[in-house]
Amino acid sequence: MFATGMAFVGVTVVIKFMDGRLPPYETAFLRYLLGLVFVVPMLRSFTSTTWTPRLHLVLGARGIVHAIGVGGWFYAMSRIPLAEVTAIGYLTPIFISIGAVFVLGEKMALRRTLAIVAAFVGSLIILRPGLREITPGHLAMLATALTFGVSHLLAKLGVRDSSPGVVVAMLSIWVPIALLPFAIATWVSPSGADLALLFLVACLATAGHYTMMLAFAAAPVSVSQPVTFLQLVWATLIGALMFGEAIDIWVVAGGVLILTSITYISWREAVLKKRSITPPAPAIDH
Repeated sequence: MFATGMAFVGVTVVIKFMDGRLPPYETAFLRYLLGLVFVVPMLRSFTSTTWTPRLHLVLGARGIVHAIGVGGWFYAMSRIPLAEVTAIGYLTPIFISIGAVFVLGEKMALRRTLAIVAAFVGSLIILRPGLREITPGHLAMLATALTFGVSHLLAKLGVRDSSPGVVVAMLSIWVPIALLPFAIATWVSPSGADLALLFLVACLATAGHYTMMLAFAAAPVSVSQPVTFLQLVWATLIGALMFGEAIDIWVVAGGVLILTSITYISWREAVLKKRSITPPAPAIDH
């Protein structure tokens, strides 16, 4: 998870370094188009998948929703500080937890509800409506957190009928298709340096997802989740040292509160899952 955090912060640094030279949706389109090279090894999974209309609909919808979120993320990156992008992005698991109640039929226990409320208090601490201007960049990042949450829920539906490799590959295929019309509408010819930087972004993002999967396989989410707080630390320090962004203690405090809520929810769900698969004592004795 430490490596994952470094990789994802590396993505944000490269995009911030590009300083909005290309329009957000074109930047997102090129990033995913260049990243298609990493999809090739996953194509073998397609032959063993039973392609139903429902699966096409779920994975296609996920690609479109994710494309909207990606465009919003690239827009936010060019408008608000790195620390704020990272802290607001922590809301994605909260939106997933809420959506799981309606989409996956999960129960909303009191403890989870209180943790979600605490997370939204954290978002209010970050945004401080009425005390400072809420910019389009902040709104874009909030929308991004929401759409990424919806994307994750659609992925959970997708893996019920196919393998994780297929779900990942279809996302990588659908996102550039969905982004193409928006990219063409605001197209600016990219330089060779721009393409090289965006390919670096694709490499870092792929590495981040891979190391995250390794972390999930090696330790419970309740153990690995708190390490994601380091992303906020790195984003805050890099924003200050490389881009001259002021360190906002309220953003840090709000991010800590949101991440604490996420960690509690992850730990609680891990405990409940363990209880549900652990046989009762008499069965163990036999």
